[in-house]
Amino acid sequence: MFDKQNISDAISVLKQQFGERLTEATSVRQHHAQSTTRMAQQLPDAVVFAHSSQDVSDILKICNRHKCPVIAFGIGSSLEGHVNAAHGGISIDMNNMNSILQVNNEDLDAVIQPGVTREQLNEYLRDSGLFFPIDPGANASLGGMAATRASGTNAVRYGTMKDNILALEVVMPDGRIIRTGTRARKSSAGYDMTRLFIGSEGTLGIITELTVKLHGIPEKIAGGICSFPTIKAACDAVISVIQFGIPVARIELLDALQVKACNGYSGLTLPEEPLLLIEFHGTEASVAEQAESFGGIASEHTESEFVWTTNTEERSKLWKARHDAYWASMSLMPGAVSVSTDVCVPISRLAECVELTRIDMEEHGIMSPMVGHVGDGNFHCLPLTMPDDDKMQQAITDFSKRLSKRAIDMGGTCTGEHGIGQGKQAYLLDELGDTVDFMRQIKTSFDPNNIMNPGKIFLS
Repeated sequence: MFDKQNISDAISVLKQQFGERLTEATSVRQHHAQSTTRMAQQLPDAVVFAHSSQDVSDILKICNRHKCPVIAFGIGSSLEGHVNAAHGGISIDMNNMNSILQVNNEDLDAVIQPGVTREQLNEYLRDSGLFFPIDPGANASLGGMAATRASGTNAVRYGTMKDNILALEVVMPDGRIIRTGTRARKSSAGYDMTRLFIGSEGTLGIITELTVKLHGIPEKIAGGICSFPTIKAACDAVISVIQFGIPVARIELLDALQVKACNGYSGLTLPEEPLLLIEFHGTEASVAEQAESFGGIASEHTESEFVWTTNTEERSKLWKARHDAYWASMSLMPGAVSVSTDVCVPISRLAECVELTRIDMEEHGIMSPMVGHVGDGNFHCLPLTMPDDDKMQQAITDFSKRLSKRAIDMGGTCTGEHGIGQGKQAYLLDELGDTVDFMRQIKTSFDPNNIMNPGKIFLS
């Protein structure tokens, strides 16, 4: 599809312009095709370290002229093969573009470069009384989070990346630098180009600047845990909480196996039963009221006590364990590889979908902890298998297909927050039908030479 000589010619021109900022070293190329899941690596032919939007523009002009593939690289925390170089080409490392350019306290927004991570931004904002709420667990780059339309634990209260970005600066395949919007909180000026690039996975252009919404740090934060006899009971409690309109900030589900993993990895002593981990944001009076309301609802589904606290250290320990859930899961089967996957369904179908998924895994002998940002109907499975167990790997592949179909049949999606990448291309057509044809047309219109992260989102 792509001519190797063209790629080689592009690298030669880039070497002349970028010198030592371009490398063909195997170890660096391997790092820029890394994955935290089972997906096989596909290495770029070279890596270029960008320092500015103009650098990215110059790289794309050269690559477009030579019809050379380009893949943007942030932290490398994506889960569906987004940074794999499916056809070789150039990986653009964005990590040096990590400046916080502007914080507008009065307007509750900030202008940042794409290499800024969520932890870096929130550390910078700490003294301002503001924070950026989107928390996918990993300390991902904000550019990567925008490109994959990430969300995470706070989504039930604060939304996802698409809800917290006002505008983007994007370098187009031909090297032109465009802005998709302004700092205004709303606009009806033509097509919503900002939302078009959010979730485009680097297939339309490369994000080089973001204008993001900020929120005030709550006066009081309370967190709590409650165990349940079954996953269904826990999910039914979540449904009731959401339907009653209790403004929880975070509500996370851990199944019994995940609780066991967290106990071992993080040194906890939680009952090894399905668990809800909840957080409330507000005033001292409002969080107490929310906690009391949640406890009342939970008591209808479990005999276990809902225990909550405003102690920062106690809350942080629990959420640290939740953020380490992936590594905790991997410790259940040392040497294993994983196939992290997620789906999202309407909240009314959550309990049914989770229960059917649990039964499915048990029937096929699949070891897989389950966790979920269940306040918005989203949950994750992490099937584990040894690298040489071909039979189990096939069983997991078949399971993933059934899970995606189950979610779609329930009016949900095959990917709540991981994106399509390479891993879920097969399910996109099932979910969106003829809409995919129009997505392809947008891709072709923006990127006629197909140099932007080719081999992602769409099946060839």
